Amino acid sequence: MLTTTVDPTITGFRDLALQVRAAKLLDRRPAYYRAKVGSTIAVFGGLWAAFVVVGNSWATLGLAAAIGVIFTQLGFLGHDAGHQQVFSSRRANRVLGLVVGNALIGLCYGWWVPKHNAHHAHPNQRGHDPDIGDGLVPAQSPGGEPRRRSLAWALARWPAPLFFPLMALRSAGLHVSGARYLLGRHDRAAILEALVVMAHGAAFFSLVFLVLSPLRALAFVAVQQVVFSCYLGCSFAPNHKGMPILAADTTMGFVRRQVTTSRNLSGGWLLTFLLGGLNFQIEHHLFPSMPRPNLRRAQGLVKEFCACCGLDYCEASVPQSFGRILEHLGARGRAAALAVGGLPS
Repeated sequence: MLTTTVDPTITGFRDLALQVRAAKLLDRRPAYYRAKVGSTIAVFGGLWAAFVVVGNSWATLGLAAAIGVIFTQLGFLGHDAGHQQVFSSRRANRVLGLVVGNALIGLCYGWWVPKHNAHHAHPNQRGHDPDIGDGLVPAQSPGGEPRRRSLAWALARWPAPLFFPLMALRSAGLHVSGARYLLGRHDRAAILEALVVMAHGAAFFSLVFLVLSPLRALAFVAVQQVVFSCYLGCSFAPNHKGMPILAADTTMGFVRRQVTTSRNLSGGWLLTFLLGGLNFQIEHHLFPSMPRPNLRRAQGLVKEFCACCGLDYCEASVPQSFGRILEHLGARGRAAALAVGGLPS
């Protein structure tokens, strides 16, 4: 007589979802988001006003760093809007996303949302998660000779040492990807988004180059974008990097997939503020529409659920997390070196 084994995460998650709903953890938090959106945009406006007041001075580089930080905080609001956490109306969430994403940051919200949804559907799965590549780049040319002098080989050979330097280019990559998306579409929504992004760019560069001398203006833009890129990258990288990578043909249930590939960061309210709630990555992946301030309250329930189902609830400190990421990248680099004929002497 054949017997079938039922995955305990299926019935267990059903019970967990009922607990979460009973605790009203999926309910919207309008007062929180009114304060959060209002204060973040107010700081954004205040920093630009201070920039104009300070004028043509090297002191504006400090303001450039602060504006890079507030760009990332605005990005967290766009992330919440993309997951329908802020408003009950999809239209209202989209408007908020377009305002903070396209208008205030200059990134394409319409490109980012489906890309990020694809990541949530298949985190860390090759060929499905757009946030990961195909692993090591081809190490040999068609003729069989190692491509030792190519940029692609260098990036594959030394991913750990280049991890933080390349993070400074993250915002540039987001801008380019968004522009490609908009150039490939001709519908009204894409045209509107493109116009808003161009308006942002025109306002940003006009203001910077009108207030500052050319050299100071270039330095201002560089500092602002590097801070924005590194802050954004350091907020997202610990969530999944260094966690298991799933093969393209892996079949795994929703709950097991989300928990296995996600990592939480331990810390208090300040870390939650700095990372926009992304430190509760496991809870966020299990309940993407859960408002940010409710994630900490859900953690105890999720930990208990994982323990009952035999799932490894991965939680690490910030230093531990980046240590594991660099260890993972170092191993990948050594594999790349071996793929082209061994480690260099």
